[in-house]
Amino acid sequence: MKKLMLKPPVYDDLLHLLAAWRVWIGGAVLGAAIASIVYLVAPPPYRAQATVLVDQNVEQVIPVEATDLRKFNYLQRETDILVVIAWADQTLSRVTVKTGLPLAQLRDGRLQLSQPSDGGWHFLADASSPAAASALASAWAGAFVDELQSKPAGISALLEINFTQQQDLPITRSVSLGIYVFCGALLGITLLALGLLFFDRKNA
Repeated sequence: MKKLMLKPPVYDDLLHLLAAWRVWIGGAVLGAAIASIVYLVAPPPYRAQATVLVDQNVEQVIPVEATDLRKFNYLQRETDILVVIAWADQTLSRVTVKTGLPLAQLRDGRLQLSQPSDGGWHFLADASSPAAASALASAWAGAFVDELQSKPAGISALLEINFTQQQDLPITRSVSLGIYVFCGALLGITLLALGLLFFDRKNA
């Protein structure tokens, strides 16, 4: 019996599994239902997004006839500097003053920077309530702007920043219900499929 259980599935086992369409539907429905209940009982935190418009004015720094690679390298270098400033102690200390949260908590994953580049920078913040998430995202974006306006070393004099979205921030859950349902359905299918293989081989 033990040797039978340890043998890899044969072709007939897999063919039988593929033909058992009820397993796929039942597993998907059951997994999705359980995931939905988990989402309602213990939902993920709220997420707010504040936006800062960053313009490197690359056309004033690099000639128009320059290669795209040169422009890309310049933007990447300047963006890397700004990312460092966004996460710097000086910037996060400003957030601490506004929100009362210590630096350790600000670095525990509740803050995220979405797709920094030349254009809109999205400062994301997670919290247990919409108001707290909104206040934290706004404080972080504002601290970033304030820090850049203090003209730290290494920042281009041609850099332009504009706090475009500071109030009435868009707020969602950090993970959507759709992702919960999809992952639950996938997990349900997998577990029921493995269970079908296990019990069929056990009864063989």
